[in-house]
Amino acid sequence: MRNKNRKIEEKAAEGARKPIAAAPPSRGTKTSRNGVYLFSIAVFLVGFAVVMALFWSAMSVPLIVVAMAVGFLLACSIRIAPQWERVVVLRLGKFHRIAGPGLYFLIPIVEHAAAHVDQRIITTPFTAEEALTADLVPLDIDAVLFWLVWNPKDACVEVEDYAAAIWWAAQTALRDAIGRINLAEVATRREQLDCEIKEILDEKTRSWGITVVSVEIRDIAIPKELQDAMSREAQAERERNARLLLAEIEKDISEMFVDAAAVYDQNDKAMQLRTMNLIYESVKEKGGLVIAPSAFGEAFNNIEGFLKP
Repeated sequence: MRNKNRKIEEKAAEGARKPIAAAPPSRGTKTSRNGVYLFSIAVFLVGFAVVMALFWSAMSVPLIVVAMAVGFLLACSIRIAPQWERVVVLRLGKFHRIAGPGLYFLIPIVEHAAAHVDQRIITTPFTAEEALTADLVPLDIDAVLFWLVWNPKDACVEVEDYAAAIWWAAQTALRDAIGRINLAEVATRREQLDCEIKEILDEKTRSWGITVVSVEIRDIAIPKELQDAMSREAQAERERNARLLLAEIEKDISEMFVDAAAVYDQNDKAMQLRTMNLIYESVKEKGGLVIAPSAFGEAFNNIEGFLKP
C-alpha cells in the first residue's frame, strides 16, 4: 500500500513538473526571499554578539554554546514576512493566528510557523492526456490555471498540499468537461470550456480557501490518423457548398433567360434591339467587318419604321 501511494505521489509530482511548452524567458523580475534570510542571520549575529560582549571576561566553550543558543532563539522568535506572504502560526499544535506581512514574533517552542502562504496569482500548467470526448476520440490537451489563496488558514488546515490538490482537481475537471462534448465542438467551444472548468474548480476549491481566477486552454492535439480524415471531410464539405452555390447560380441564370425569352416573344422590337446590341458588341471587341448570319441582317430590315414611334 505504501509503495502504491508512493508511486501515485511520484506521478503527481512528475506531472506537476512536466513542462507544457518552452517557458518564457525570465527578465529578472522574479521576487526573492533573500531579505528574510538575511534578517534572520542578522538577528542571530546580534544575539550572539550581545551575549559574548556581556560575558567576555568569562570566555569559554560553554559561553560560546550559550551565545549561539541565544542567537538561535532570537532568530526563531523575531521574523519578517514579505508583502505578498502570510504565515500560519500554530500554538501547541492548534491554529492561533495569521501573521504578516512585516515583522512578527513567535514564542520559542510554544509557537511555530506551520506554513508560508504566497497570496499572489499562481500559474499552474496542467494536461489531460488521451481525454475522451463524447464520441470517444482521445485528445491531448494543454491548459493553464491561474489561481490564488485568499484564506491561508483553510488552505493549510483543510487540505494537506493545496498546490498538488488543485493540480489534480484541474486535470479531473478538464477531463469531465471534454467528455461532455464531441470532437467537432472542442475547437469552437474553447471559451465555454474555460468557463465551465473554472466553475467546477471554484466549487471544489472554495472550501480550501482558494479562488480560481481563470482557466485557459492552450493547445488541443488531435490524433494524426484523424487529422487526414477531418481534412478530407472539410474539403468535401467545401466542394459540396461550391457545387450547391453553382447550381443556385445556374438556376437563377436559367430563370432570367426564361423571363427574357418571354419578353422577346411578346415584343419583336425588343428582339431586334437585342440582335443589334450583339452585333455592336461583336464589332467593338473584334473590330473590322463582321460576317453575320442572315438572322442578324433581318434586324436591320425596316429600321426606319422601327425607329419611328
